[in-house]
Amino acid sequence: MKETMESIRGKIRETVQRTKEDCPLVPSVTNTVTINLVANAQLAAGGSAAMVYLPDEGEGMAAAGSAFYINMGTLMPFYAETLPRTARALRAHKKPWVLDPVGIGISSLREGLLQCFRALPPAIVRGNASEIIALANLWGLGENLQKAGVRGVDATDSVKSARPAAEALASFIHGAVAVSGEQDLVTDGQTTVMSEGGSEFFTKITGAGCSLGGVAAVYAAEASPFIAALTAVQAYNLAGRRAEEQAAGPGTFEKYFLDALYQAKPEEIAGNPFHMV
Repeated sequence: MKETMESIRGKIRETVQRTKEDCPLVPSVTNTVTINLVANAQLAAGGSAAMVYLPDEGEGMAAAGSAFYINMGTLMPFYAETLPRTARALRAHKKPWVLDPVGIGISSLREGLLQCFRALPPAIVRGNASEIIALANLWGLGENLQKAGVRGVDATDSVKSARPAAEALASFIHGAVAVSGEQDLVTDGQTTVMSEGGSEFFTKITGAGCSLGGVAAVYAAEASPFIAALTAVQAYNLAGRRAEEQAAGPGTFEKYFLDALYQAKPEEIAGNPFHMV
């Protein structure tokens, strides 16, 4: 049964409030270029961050944490062991986790690891439009899906064009998919919404998308995949809009963004404009 706007807003408010009260531990294997912003954003949203590298650490933190975040941005050779072992531990401990398939298509190692996750699926996938299309194609989720226009870590496809792939992915993982762009799409395969706001400065700093995935994992500790993904997107779009009003450029934007994310109240995040599509 599809969610109503009223019920969604209520669940977002509850998720933000519980997160600030519980401070869930959410470890991450994440992009070394963006690790600082990922950790700071998780803290600002109300979570507790821990960055993981080695296989035994991944397994241990999968057991200890409330949720987990895996970002494919900068792969180390030992991640070939760390990531599958962590994903298997997360499944064994029934912990939700978020996958960001950054750089899909760049290398055979990356593609092999992402293919491994097909049998160990995350609760949430967060990516740009091209990454979401590419992952749905890699996992063979539809014969009529368009080819992805991946260019390194950048998207050349529109969020609207990624909707079929996002909905197919969400249905396959029995979770949610968030597609980042000028407007952000969030779907669980049945209910699909577009969240408004944000800032053009998100494209001028390193780590906006990576840290969004980390914050989605924080909220995944407290809510269903769809509500967690949408809560993160709503928080980012609200904080981004507020930070842009004060920022003189990308450098000051990042500072004001973290402040705005930290200061955002549950009712304000729930009240950020979004609509069903």
